[in-house]
Amino acid sequence: MALKATIFKADLQISDMDRHYYQNHTLTIARHPSETDERMMIRVLAFALHASEALNFGKGLSDIDEPDLWEKDLTGAIDLWIEVGQPDDKRILKACGRAARVIVYSYSSTSHIWWGQIGNRVERAKNLSVIHIDADTSQALEKMAQRSMQLQCTIQDGQIWLGNNDQMVQIDPQTIKAATK
Repeated sequence: MALKATIFKADLQISDMDRHYYQNHTLTIARHPSETDERMMIRVLAFALHASEALNFGKGLSDIDEPDLWEKDLTGAIDLWIEVGQPDDKRILKACGRAARVIVYSYSSTSHIWWGQIGNRVERAKNLSVIHIDADTSQALEKMAQRSMQLQCTIQDGQIWLGNNDQMVQIDPQTIKAATK
């Protein structure tokens, strides 16, 4: 018998002063049985950083043809494709061919090894950005994971804070590769 996804609910309040985006989102997050709380919280962070009415969670680990998050325009064209973790170069290049912008959020302490192995193979992808979240930060975010969450995200001058009523985590993402398009 196959294991089913665990459903998490999050009320996410976003105050993004850099983009002038102020909105509350009620998120239903299906966590794949093989997904960790840490990875799921990085998906929530990625949602907060790129939030819009058109941004949606994809099937991610459940479907190899869908990203963790994506934003499509009204014609169905993919404007934004977001991957979390350490996808292989073939998956990244396929995404770059399908979407206008691709962003990968890596968060493991082994991200530098992963990037060292695939960086030169994806360097030609002009629409690709790769962002690293420090392992200590992602582990602090993991501690906030609950089946029902009340989260606040504040973004100002490139500084990011994500928290709940008990703790606030400052996030300092490191850009490994910036899109040149």
